[in-house]
Amino acid sequence: MFKFRWQIIAIALLAALAGFVAWTLLSQRPTEQRTQTFQVEIPKNVNLALGNPSNANQNAIANANNYLLEKPQYALSYNNSKHIANWVSWQLNKSWLGSVPRRNDFRPDTSLPKGWYQVTSTDYNGSGYDRGHMTPSGDRTRDPATNSATFLMTNIIPQSPDNNQGVWQKLESYCRELANAGKELYIIAGGYGEKRTIGSKVKISVPDRTWKIIVVLDKPGLTAANVNANTRVIAVDIPNEQGVREADWRKFLVSVDQLEAKTGYDFLNVVPESVQQAIESRSDRS
Repeated sequence: MFKFRWQIIAIALLAALAGFVAWTLLSQRPTEQRTQTFQVEIPKNVNLALGNPSNANQNAIANANNYLLEKPQYALSYNNSKHIANWVSWQLNKSWLGSVPRRNDFRPDTSLPKGWYQVTSTDYNGSGYDRGHMTPSGDRTRDPATNSATFLMTNIIPQSPDNNQGVWQKLESYCRELANAGKELYIIAGGYGEKRTIGSKVKISVPDRTWKIIVVLDKPGLTAANVNANTRVIAVDIPNEQGVREADWRKFLVSVDQLEAKTGYDFLNVVPESVQQAIESRSDRS
């Protein structure tokens, strides 16, 4: 009996010794093997790479005035009361650009939920306002289908001719210059306020102001994880009125923080908070 007890004690001591040796070996593994690496999640839709500023979703009943539409060419939040987009977001780099001519095939967006009015090109007739692109036709010229997608009326808002054909167009051209120079841009644009409404079948809201935010990255393939405190961000707030055709878009530079205060949106919300604080508080002076 006494011998049996010593055998049990010996087995227990050997088990304890084995456990101690195993623990010692594991604790001596290199630190990099024991440290878990976390990465910023890359959004599935490249056109929302820097965030969904209004948390738009596809609940057509509860979210009719903040309804998310995702297309290969851009993404947007649609407002079924105003019959225009709240905002439109897209990526721009050389891969989107080519030599396809402008399609000019303005048409209703049949992807809207059943029962919603689909704005037509003729709803703008006689209004005095242009059918103003948010994602420009000129930003999507690599093939006919890609260019044609920009003429869906959910990508269109009423813009004064001087705004659309003047100062706004100049900024669009500048963005394409950056893209052709090898930069990658993430752009979001829209309007806020209401001057009046147009249309005889439904009331289409005419924004009081048009705004745009452009995040400029050094090369294609970069993501939100590459945005830092030194990243260039261009933000403008332009009156949607006549008299601005010849104006320089730089005259209307603001900070992202100012646009957030005006619109109620949370822009660039997948970028780390400390970086947001740095880049959203200043106006572009490049």
